[in-house]
Amino acid sequence: MNYSILIVDDNRSILSALKLTLSHHFKTITTLSSPKTLVSEMSENQYDVVLLDMNFTEDTNTGNEGLFWLSEIKKRFDVEVVLFTAYADIDLAVTGIKRGAYDFIVKPWDNEKLIKTLVDAANITVKRRNKNGGSSQGQKIVETCRSTSQTKQTTEMFWGNSAAMQSLRRIVEKVAPSDATILITGENGTGKDLMAKEIHNLSLRKSMPFVAVDMGSMPETLFESELFGHVKGAFTDAYADRAGKFEIANKGTLFLDEIGNIPLHLQAKLLRVLQNRTITRIGGNKEIPIDIRLVCATNMDIEKMVKDGTFREDLFYRINTIKMQLPALRERREDIVPLAEIFAQRFGNQYNKKIKGISEEAKTQLMNCSWGGNIRELQNCIEKAVVLCDSDILQATDFQLNYLDYWKPEEAEATEKSEENATLDEIEKNAIINVMNKYDGNLSLVAKQLGISRQTLYNKLNKYGL
Repeated sequence: MNYSILIVDDNRSILSALKLTLSHHFKTITTLSSPKTLVSEMSENQYDVVLLDMNFTEDTNTGNEGLFWLSEIKKRFDVEVVLFTAYADIDLAVTGIKRGAYDFIVKPWDNEKLIKTLVDAANITVKRRNKNGGSSQGQKIVETCRSTSQTKQTTEMFWGNSAAMQSLRRIVEKVAPSDATILITGENGTGKDLMAKEIHNLSLRKSMPFVAVDMGSMPETLFESELFGHVKGAFTDAYADRAGKFEIANKGTLFLDEIGNIPLHLQAKLLRVLQNRTITRIGGNKEIPIDIRLVCATNMDIEKMVKDGTFREDLFYRINTIKMQLPALRERREDIVPLAEIFAQRFGNQYNKKIKGISEEAKTQLMNCSWGGNIRELQNCIEKAVVLCDSDILQATDFQLNYLDYWKPEEAEATEKSEENATLDEIEKNAIINVMNKYDGNLSLVAKQLGISRQTLYNKLNKYGL
């Protein structure tokens, strides 16, 4: 085949193995052991597919680096990207695919699946380019479609009926019109980004840009370039002057998500900009004034980080004018079903399914789950249920919930006490018994509820003598 592929992975043995495996299926195979020259390489040569590793820093397995470079590739080039990782994390896979990845391959890989996935991805790239009459025009169309898609998927803040959320709503309505700096805290998946957007929409800056930056996925080497911009020639890939996020957000709102992830030595650079309200692009010497409203968010205990010396106290006071704590979903259970119904309608429309509602049994099941991943986990759960359902009412059997997350209000306190000293086997055994009782021993329903195969269930029943 005449397809070309770019492989980016920091393991040279893997690069050699992939070159050998793919040599009969791709005419051009280029490998990079670091993503630092990825942009310049793709600017000089056109590729039909990119196989991108998720982690490039030693002892790091979050996948954030891969997600960052995925975003950079999709912003600049018309090409399909397949993610490559040694960590089979379904949430990471979903995140990558939602950000534009074609597919997700787990190491160690199956050669047949790897080849098929990469060839299919390359085929899609080539067909799209041919249809759009060229790569540059095709890129414009792809970016337009992606922008439209993102706009359609944008969700409004759901306040719900819980006392905690209603209290937060009153605070937001009071402070939003001001330019006060706001720090939003809360667990992953609680909707910190949506609250930041809501603050912007209620502010006097609502007609100006809202710029969100995920500090958790930004490599240290690109911190200054991404935030403050650079001038042409400042470094290898600086082919033109480029404004940073502070400049882009001028007159509007800058949202720095996961601010607790900024390394200590880079916090001083951010503090200086916030104090002086000016930035200087990398390689430049001109001070550029900036006028932004700053909103930050984190899932970390910033106060503890300050005490431990891992977060600057002066920066903390600069970003903490007003602090808002978003409650976990398990702390606002009255909002679980209304949220689920909203997601059911949204995904029903997205997948062309007429979803009329959720059964009472399913609602009870949703209410009895602990939702460690909060609203994000609930949303993913509903999306899967909509895809799997065979009727216009979502049934309990349509949901694939983790049995270790199953929670019964009347047993919660007793369970907490008993599980403090319980082994993992005991916890698993009790979870299986609970679900067996729930479905009166129907093994098909039990296996589906537990998210395991019938054979695995049989093995566990034999293991625990059930």
